Amino acid sequence: KPAEAEKPVESEKPTQTEKTQETKSNPFVDVIKGQYYYDAVLWAANEGITGGTSANTFSPDANCSRAQVVTFLHRMIGSPEPAAISLPFVDVKTSDYFYKPVKLAFGSKITGGTSNTTFSPDETCSRAQVVTFLWRTAGQPKPSGKSNPFADVKADIYYYDAVLWAVENGITGGTSANTFSPDNNCTRAQVVTFLYRFINKQ
Repeated sequence: KPAEAEKPVESEKPTQTEKTQETKSNPFVDVIKGQYYYDAVLWAANEGITGGTSANTFSPDANCSRAQVVTFLHRMIGSPEPAAISLPFVDVKTSDYFYKPVKLAFGSKITGGTSNTTFSPDETCSRAQVVTFLWRTAGQPKPSGKSNPFADVKADIYYYDAVLWAVENGITGGTSANTFSPDNNCTRAQVVTFLYRFINKQ
C-alpha cells in the first residue's frame, strides 16, 4: 500500500527560483510536465545521477533504497574515489554497484550502518534519513532559525537539525503545516527532487 509520503504534497511543488529543464527531452512516460518532480527527474537523468527503471519509465512512486540514495548522492558530487578504508558490512560486496558510494558515504560519515556489520542496502530510505544524508554532505550546518513547526520532529532526535536545515533551504517542506512524517518512505521522485533543490540552493 503506498505510503502517504508518496502522494505529491503542497510543499514538494517547485518554487519559482528553480532552474527549468524545458529543453531536455523526456523519455519517461510516467513523468509528466506539471508534476512537482518533472524538472528534478530530467536533471537527474541528464546528469547521469539516475536512469529510469526501464527505457521509458522512471517509477517516481517506487520507494528508494539506502543503496540507491547513497549512489545518487555519490554521482551528484561527481563520483569521487573513496578513501582506502575497509568496510565492516557483510552485506556490501566489492562487486555491488553501490560499493564505492557506500564506502565514500561511510568514510565521510554521511551515513553509518544499520548495525556494526550491516548496511542494509535494500532497506527503504525514510524522509528523515535522506535529508540527514544531504545535511551531512553539506557539512552539518546549524539551522539559522529556532522555530520547529513539526510536532513529529523532537529536539533530541538525530535528524532534528537536518530537517530544520532542509526546510529553511527549500529542499523539502512538511507533509502538512505541522508534520514532517520523518519515518515515511522516500520515493524515487522525492529523492531526486531533494537532490535537485540541494544542488540549486546556492
